[in-house]
Amino acid sequence: MNIIPLKYFDLDNRMLDAFDRYQKTDRVWVLKSGVFNEERDSFEEDWTEENKQTIIHHFRLVIENGGAVVAAVKEQKVYGFAVIEATTFGEKAMYRELSYIHVSRNLRGTGIGRMLFQKAGAVAKALGAEKLYIGAHPSVDTQKFYQKMGCVLAQEVNPIIFSREPRDIQLEFPL
Repeated sequence: MNIIPLKYFDLDNRMLDAFDRYQKTDRVWVLKSGVFNEERDSFEEDWTEENKQTIIHHFRLVIENGGAVVAAVKEQKVYGFAVIEATTFGEKAMYRELSYIHVSRNLRGTGIGRMLFQKAGAVAKALGAEKLYIGAHPSVDTQKFYQKMGCVLAQEVNPIIFSREPRDIQLEFPL
């Protein structure tokens, strides 16, 4: 598996054919009175072909506008990816959003997520960011991943990112 930044010419409409986004969540973190509590909440997410095409289109826009896409690639198929958005934000314009980081279901727990996160951080730093900003899914497994990576609660909450998914936990990672 190679972890590489993608170029525009690497993008292909079939590149996510082998990618399995399925995730079943049974437990989430919920912020109540300034404290995170683990609660039961059951739901499933699974991307359709249409969802995958929307993501590939987003890859194109991000790269065209000066952001980056890092991918875990084997035999020209993508099994994981991270997206660093093009725009900076925050009081000192130090943040870049890590809008996506996903690993195909059958490869989760193999270290690919960690490698993608590390490479995305290096790429974001090369783009001038001082911190990654993550509106992170509230599932317990997802939050454990970000804790292991060293993420902490965001010092500056981006209201636009927060409004997209108010249940997400707003995190940051210093680069």
